Amino acid sequence: MKKTLLWLGALIVGALLGLADVDGIDIVADFVATVFVRLFQLIAVPTIVLAVTTTFATFGTRGTGRIFRHTLGYTLATTFAAAAVGGLLYVIVQPGNLPVGALADEPAPALPMSYADHLMSIVPNNLVRPFLDGNVLSLLIIAFAVGIGLSKLPESDGKSAVVKLLGGLQDLLFLLIRGLVWALPLGIVAFAAQLSAQVSAGVVADSIGKYVLVVLGGNVLQFFIVLPIFLLARGLNPLRVLGKMSPAVIMALFTKSSAATLPVTMQSAEERLGARHEVSRFVLPLCTTINMNGCAAFILVTSLFVMQNGGTAITPTVILTWLFISVVSAIGNAGVPMGCYFLTLSLMSGIGAPVAVLGVILPIYTIIDMVETAENVWSDSCVVAMVDKDLPARSE
Repeated sequence: MKKTLLWLGALIVGALLGLADVDGIDIVADFVATVFVRLFQLIAVPTIVLAVTTTFATFGTRGTGRIFRHTLGYTLATTFAAAAVGGLLYVIVQPGNLPVGALADEPAPALPMSYADHLMSIVPNNLVRPFLDGNVLSLLIIAFAVGIGLSKLPESDGKSAVVKLLGGLQDLLFLLIRGLVWALPLGIVAFAAQLSAQVSAGVVADSIGKYVLVVLGGNVLQFFIVLPIFLLARGLNPLRVLGKMSPAVIMALFTKSSAATLPVTMQSAEERLGARHEVSRFVLPLCTTINMNGCAAFILVTSLFVMQNGGTAITPTVILTWLFISVVSAIGNAGVPMGCYFLTLSLMSGIGAPVAVLGVILPIYTIIDMVETAENVWSDSCVVAMVDKDLPARSE
């Protein structure tokens, strides 16, 4: 709560400084905002690559067999559905641009590119070039391949050394991220000053209002319609499952942490829902790591909103491309401080999109995070109920 008030206060201070229309203040705000953008770009690539690689590398240690296959299948299906709902709502509502869009350079006319050429452009032929270019899709391909490769390697000293190195690098990165987050209110002041120096608050409110409508509306549809459809398709009563798992869902709403809610989720699944111990104690810790319905939708919608403000045309190809990116990124999001918000920030920094837009979104992210976490835990609950229903009395 204190952090939220601090961010909100920083946003107000920045807006007032921008409205003051003082040249010296504008110069300082531009300088500070540029520094923060460069710092975000610095950590963007390692954040994405390490998060996805380390998450997929653990798959081999979580066990195999029918439980794992069913869990992964339901996780991918519900996560894709959540992102698709968010993308569809974005097309329907069509949030307008913030004034920061006026600061973006006009995009150069693009040469016609076939789908085959587009696919070829994301297939890496050099290990270093995607890191230098910030090619998000190529980086995800590399991270996914390395992570899955590590999970399939037999246990050995070499594998252990590589996994420990990646873990150590991620710990170091998180330390740097925490330092940047600590100083983030200063960046919010600068971003808000840049925005308010150029436009009226009415334009901002209208655009942000539609953006929030898309994000929260997508979460509500996923929570009350899409996930219950999954349950009904497996012959389960959604009202009964929600009623039995309600302690975990309510706790998630207020803790904003699936991990912190995990003990309550497991207890509710076993003692109230009646899920078998071997299913609950395998599925729920795994889902807490990779089953991020709300995060996938947030990444997709927010990325489209930020890119649109940077002058990118939101075409069906762009939406489908970022649908894939959002799902893979959400699965690899475990352990990243500030969760979905920071990973989205890293993705946008990596492609040079106007991250100042995320500075405006930040003060309201707490509310979004509450709803997303509740949706994530509800999705975890649905997955454990479906897996428990699918498996015979004794799992392999």
